Amino acid sequence: MYANMKTSPLNGNNLVVDMRSDTVSQPTEEMRHAMATAVVGDDVFGEDPTTNELQQRFAQLFAKEAAIFVPSGCMANLISVMVHCSQRGAEAIVGDLSHIFLYEQGSSAHIAGVQLNTIPNEPDGTFCLNQFKRKIRGFDCHEPITALAVIENTHNMCGGKVIPIEFLDEFTKICRENSLKCHMDGARVFNAAAYLNVPVSRIVRDFDSVAVCLSKGCSAPVGSILLGSQSFINQAHRMRKALGGAMRQVGVLSAAGLVALDTIVPGFNEDHEKVRRIAQAIFNTRSPNVTVDIENVQTNILMIQLVNEKITSSDFTKRLSEVTEAELLNNITDKSGKGILVQVSSRDCKFARLVIYRQITDEDVDLAIKKIKFVIHEFDNKM
Repeated sequence: MYANMKTSPLNGNNLVVDMRSDTVSQPTEEMRHAMATAVVGDDVFGEDPTTNELQQRFAQLFAKEAAIFVPSGCMANLISVMVHCSQRGAEAIVGDLSHIFLYEQGSSAHIAGVQLNTIPNEPDGTFCLNQFKRKIRGFDCHEPITALAVIENTHNMCGGKVIPIEFLDEFTKICRENSLKCHMDGARVFNAAAYLNVPVSRIVRDFDSVAVCLSKGCSAPVGSILLGSQSFINQAHRMRKALGGAMRQVGVLSAAGLVALDTIVPGFNEDHEKVRRIAQAIFNTRSPNVTVDIENVQTNILMIQLVNEKITSSDFTKRLSEVTEAELLNNITDKSGKGILVQVSSRDCKFARLVIYRQITDEDVDLAIKKIKFVIHEFDNKM
C-alpha cells in the first residue's frame, strides 16, 4: 500500500501531535513549581502533609471516608481486589473489555490469587444485568465464591463511554442484595462527571471503592488515588506496603495532584469538545473506509473505525505518523511549512484510538484534522 508513497526526507523535522493516550500528558508549570516547593514528610508514617491534604480533598470530593495515594492505577485496582477478595477461592466479575482484565497482566490471578470471571461489555461500556445476576456464584461447594464486581467508568475500550447513572444504581443494588463488594475503576471518572454535569460523588455514591488516575487527563506525572471506607483504606495500606507501593516523601508527587484538582479537572469539557471537533471532521468526510460513531462521542477518547477489511488500524496509524511529498505539495503543513505527524494508537485491527488532554491545543486539533482528512481521502482513492 505504501510502495508508491515517497516519505519526506524531512521526516525528522516535523510537527508531532501526540494523541496516543492522555498518559503522555505533561505536568504544567504550576505543577512543577508546586512539586519543587512541596512541604513533605514520611508518608509511610502518615506524616507527609501534602499527601494528607490530597487524600483528604479527594475523600471530601468523592464523599468517601478515606483515601490513599498509590503509584499507579494498576496497583489501585489490584489492592482493591486483594482487600475485597480476601477469602481463598474468591472471584471477581469484570467486563471482558475492561482494563483490569485486558491490560493488568492477570495480576488478580497471579499475585492476588483471585479468578476473574468475565461478562461481555456492550458498546456503551455496560453489560447485561440479568446475565450479571446469573454470573454470581458460591452457592455450590464446587464453585468459586463471587466476592466482587467491577465497573470501568469511563470505559476505555468502548471509546470513553460514560456509564449511565441508572445502570450504576441498578448494578450496585444487585451487589448489595447478593453481598458483593463493588469497585469502580474510575481512572477517568472526572471525565464522566464533566460529561454528566453531576458531582463525582454522585457517580461513585454506592461503590465500596474507587480508583482515580492522576497521570492521565489530570496531567500529573505519577499516581492514583484509591478511596473507600476507613476500614477498607486501613487494609489498603497493608496491601500497598506488601506490593512495594509505600513511598516516603511522596508529597513532591501529591502536590501535582492538588494542582490538577484546581486547574486541570475544571477544563475537561474543553477536552471533550476538541474530540467532538475531530470526530465531526472525520464523519463529514463520508468515507466508505474510515468512520466514527458520531452520535456516541462523549469524553476525551475517540475510536476511529476502519470499515474496509483491507485497511487495518496499523495501516492507518502508520500512515498518520509519516509525511509524504504529496502532503507537502498540498500544504498539509503547519504555518511554518513543517509536515504534520499525528500519533494515535492501534487498539485492534479495526479501531484506532486517539485521546485528548490539556497539552493538545486548538491549533493541534486543527492540524490533526487537516492530516487525518488528507490520509482518509488518500485511502479512499486507493480502494
